[in-house]
Amino acid sequence: MKTSPASTAGHPIDRRGALQAGAVGAIGLSMADAARCQAAAAVDGTAPGAARSVIYLFLTGGPSQHDTFDMKPDGPSEYKGEFHPIQTKTPGIQICEHMPMLAERSEKWALVRSLTHKESGHGKGTYAMLTGTSDLPSSYRENKPQPVDLPSIAAIAGNRTTRRGILPTSVVLPEKLYHSNSGVYSGQFAGLLGQHNEPWLIECTDKPHAYHDYSGAFPKYLFNLHDGVASDKDDWKYAVPHLTLQEGILQSRFRDRLALLGEIDRQRAALEQSSGVANYGRWRRGVASLMSDAKVRRAFDVRNADTKTLERYGDNSFGWSLLMARRLVEAGVNLVQVNMGNFGSWDLHGNNFPLLKDFLFPPTDRAVSALLDDLEASGLLDRTLVVMAGEFGRTPRIFNVAPKIYKLPGRDHWAPCQSVLFAGGGVQGGNVIGSSDRNGAYPTSDPQTPENFAATIYQALGIARDATWQDPSGRPYHVYQASPIKGLVS
Repeated sequence: MKTSPASTAGHPIDRRGALQAGAVGAIGLSMADAARCQAAAAVDGTAPGAARSVIYLFLTGGPSQHDTFDMKPDGPSEYKGEFHPIQTKTPGIQICEHMPMLAERSEKWALVRSLTHKESGHGKGTYAMLTGTSDLPSSYRENKPQPVDLPSIAAIAGNRTTRRGILPTSVVLPEKLYHSNSGVYSGQFAGLLGQHNEPWLIECTDKPHAYHDYSGAFPKYLFNLHDGVASDKDDWKYAVPHLTLQEGILQSRFRDRLALLGEIDRQRAALEQSSGVANYGRWRRGVASLMSDAKVRRAFDVRNADTKTLERYGDNSFGWSLLMARRLVEAGVNLVQVNMGNFGSWDLHGNNFPLLKDFLFPPTDRAVSALLDDLEASGLLDRTLVVMAGEFGRTPRIFNVAPKIYKLPGRDHWAPCQSVLFAGGGVQGGNVIGSSDRNGAYPTSDPQTPENFAATIYQALGIARDATWQDPSGRPYHVYQASPIKGLVS
């Protein structure tokens, strides 16, 4: 087991001090790192807010462009679906009738209706959209993460941005992406960047792999994918006891279960009660100050938010996750990836329309709208880019791919075209970039790739255009593989 050193800078640390140091390490930051963060903030008061942030909402499974942001009401009947478009606050922009709250906020967001790539399988499509690459390497293995994988956007963001507080630079929540039939998706980890650059994974759900037929948000919005009805196992719990941190940071006995909130509070109490705190030196007092920061503790305590906040976000796993993302950004995290749904929640080969209408649109519409409102009210929206995408779009044609499994029809995978929502971070609201053909099948103007998508995120984070990252052998790779999406940011 890896332990903390017995002394630092010539100052011995007793048993209580060692335990306290371990508690600091448990949230992903050494005591020396924390001290440097606070020292930098003391020298430059604008440092904590200087870097911009990104919240990446990943709709696992692939939402349909036809049923969300690129509706084709005049298209063939077998393509256009059951939903109707409604006018947004921005003249000329229409979206699905079942997202009325987002429609009222169109001045805050823009759409790209022409994102395209070649990978119509879940594993490869996820790899493309989470790593920002159109051409998968020959080393790619389906649902088998490897050290030779390209690093995820979240991992590169964590590696190439500067820590702004006691928390890590990059966080993924509320669970890793997992395919119900074949396992953990490749492309969501650090890969060639090395395990010490893994995004901080906060696993909040207690049954992430227990019931592979159930998807969506819980409670009230968890559904049976095959039957197209509400789940009869809607007893999932949402907490923050399961964490996977950067390699070497967390002592092994805490790896499986760590009550983070309790640990932070115990650490704070120990430091406040210890008469020896002052003897640790100025930098150790800085750590005590950081650990007592209410924003850090509050960021994770989303279940105990006030009633009005929970009503605005939705008192369910989608709402809790987006509230946590907003608080983490406020506390200094540079990139937060929120996986919106488990087991391919948006992979609606069947029962497409009732599941979207009754289970997926309501919590998504509410939570994303509350997130944008909160970021704007707090002054964070201008420097926080919010992006919402899946691994691909869906087929124009509506059909039942497996009548023996699904009661009603849906849409199949479709990589050639999907719609992506962008908000904040300087994005020109009420704007549409790119277009698709009359069937919503292929881009007809301004096609954008996963490389353009990733570059837009890196630009929002303030990463230099000539930035590189290195693999364990020291070989450099360019962060930017294409230009950011033109016309999106003012």
